[in-house]
Amino acid sequence: MLEIAENGRTWILSGPTSSYALHLTEDHELLHLHWGARIALADAEALALLPLPDHRGFESPLDGREEYPVEGGPRFVRPALSVRTDERRGTEWVFEAYERAEDDELRLRFRDGGLTITLHYRMRHDVVERWVSLDNEGPTVELLRADSATWTLPDRETGWRMSHLHGRWAAESRLTRAPLTYGEKVIGSRRGHTGHQYLPWVALDTDATEERGEVYGCALGWSGSWRIAVAELPDTRVQITGGAGYDDSGLLRLEAGESFTAPVFAGLWSDAGFGGASRAWHAYQLTFVIPDADQDRPVLFNSWEATEFDISEEQQLVLARRAAAIGVELFVIDDGWFGKRTSDRAGLGDWTPNPDRFPGGLRPLADQVHALGMQFGIWVEPEMVNPDSDLYRAHPDWVQYQPGRKRTEQRNQLVLNLAREDVQEYLWQQLHGLLSSAPIDYVKWDFNRCFTDAGWPDDPYPQRLWVDHVNALYRLLDRLREAHPGVAFESCSGGGGRIDLGIMSRTDQVWTSDNTDPLDRLAIQHGFSQIHPARVMAAWVTDSPNTQLNDRVSSLRFRFVSAMAGVLGVGGDLAEWTEEELAEARDWVTLYKEIRPLVQRGDLYRLRPPTGGSSAVQYVLGDETVVLACLQAQHHGEPVPALRLRGLDPTASYECRETGEVHRGAVLLHHGLRTGLRGDFDAKVIQLRRI
Repeated sequence: MLEIAENGRTWILSGPTSSYALHLTEDHELLHLHWGARIALADAEALALLPLPDHRGFESPLDGREEYPVEGGPRFVRPALSVRTDERRGTEWVFEAYERAEDDELRLRFRDGGLTITLHYRMRHDVVERWVSLDNEGPTVELLRADSATWTLPDRETGWRMSHLHGRWAAESRLTRAPLTYGEKVIGSRRGHTGHQYLPWVALDTDATEERGEVYGCALGWSGSWRIAVAELPDTRVQITGGAGYDDSGLLRLEAGESFTAPVFAGLWSDAGFGGASRAWHAYQLTFVIPDADQDRPVLFNSWEATEFDISEEQQLVLARRAAAIGVELFVIDDGWFGKRTSDRAGLGDWTPNPDRFPGGLRPLADQVHALGMQFGIWVEPEMVNPDSDLYRAHPDWVQYQPGRKRTEQRNQLVLNLAREDVQEYLWQQLHGLLSSAPIDYVKWDFNRCFTDAGWPDDPYPQRLWVDHVNALYRLLDRLREAHPGVAFESCSGGGGRIDLGIMSRTDQVWTSDNTDPLDRLAIQHGFSQIHPARVMAAWVTDSPNTQLNDRVSSLRFRFVSAMAGVLGVGGDLAEWTEEELAEARDWVTLYKEIRPLVQRGDLYRLRPPTGGSSAVQYVLGDETVVLACLQAQHHGEPVPALRLRGLDPTASYECRETGEVHRGAVLLHHGLRTGLRGDFDAKVIQLRRI
């Protein structure tokens, strides 16, 4: 809901529990008023009457209080907007007008000469979506920095603590929390994609627990290089600024008639602790971000770890029959089906089936997979090319490169310059043709290396490729989804290297990590759940020992329960599994299908973090609840503690479907549920129904 004061200079957006308010002074200064618990328009107007604090010559009254600090004038904080022309640098804007657009979107329009700057606000549930758009009608303007938003936190009696997710390949989404100190904390990516090192999300609190206390969170919807800076200013005020691009070396150059729209930088306030904030983020994404989120994702089998590059149609069919027998619903053939792709040294860019391995193309295999009652999917990596490929031999100028410099290869591949229109059209023709040639239901879209030699010798402003590559990717995915509405897409980047609200608005699920070890996955999934829902979190059951990573030995039970916390997949070599293992796997897949609506659409509660010993997550949907409990290790004489459940009615009774026991809700909430776990690497699924 958007409310506007009679004088047209104070605005307040409100959701079910929170409000966001801002005010324009007579001097065209846009000030932040409030972000937090829901207030009335009259409260916002009262806040607008409060004077700015006194200041000395070395200080600015605007710092820490402006909605969107631009470069120039009496400001010393990090600017959200930095532009330059041939004559000058910085911005001196004046307010022009406000507009209430569709869905109660608030637009505030400012002008500086020929440049129009519009700030956009929209409240969805309790999430405030913010972004900026720039339209140039005058001389050429270079955008050095155009952040999506600056968020201002309220004054609090105690210091702030910052949470974020860090990691690396095969160890993504690790949660860390630390006190915020004076100065700036900067996270981001200078790699051309979101990156394994950080997810574009931060949360700040003063004394929150999992289920209690104020939490402020911000998440950026951008799949290229990005930056979020959290600053504690000298007067203890805290601001969060973020947007596309890592540094200030330039985003785009806008000629007359050109425009730029920054990605959404979303903000959320919750007074229900970290768990409540997570559930609010999940609800927002399931309602407004993720395509077809009301449709549960199928159980898949992926052939990569079973075969790697040594594949054939007959061998894939053997795996498909075994996958169908254990209840798999989607069979995916991974890398190696196209071009001369017998290793990672050749074939990328040549998106036609290998005639020796698939003489009739992909249709015969896809038809047989469908006859087995499963959907059919494939792996692609469209933004990359091997030097040993027909595409590169025909168009060596289509890659990113710096003239006179070595073309750096990683994983024996180069990055296509997707900002080029001819490259975009080539990929559209190849992928559209591929999806039209066979009944393909699913595409795993990978991105296996970072930008290095990000040059474009023929372009007058090559720096733009960092932004234009991402926007071209978005357009290509949008175009393919429109042309092939029955095809689902998964975002992958060597695991979790491209996970953000931008890519998730165009894909149906994401590959969380290349690390499929069930114990490692518990920590990865714990961090991932801080911001993103289980509905998009792909998780596989693979072989034991885990020869892909650490040779850890774990039971099939532990592997399945760990993976059932998201979108269940199987990636082991089913041709080598025993009949007993296949029978057990079939039972686990059957059980997952029963609890899938709860896992993928229910409210998530993190009961115990995976920090050693026992850990558990709980999902609640209507009268049903399910608990996935894991025990890493048990010391002699050390009892496994009961799990205190969440989200239940304390006055109701709940029946355990496995044992028939009836539990009172108040007892489960305050005293907990005994799991019966014991030993090392034990796991259990517990289903409860309100009666």
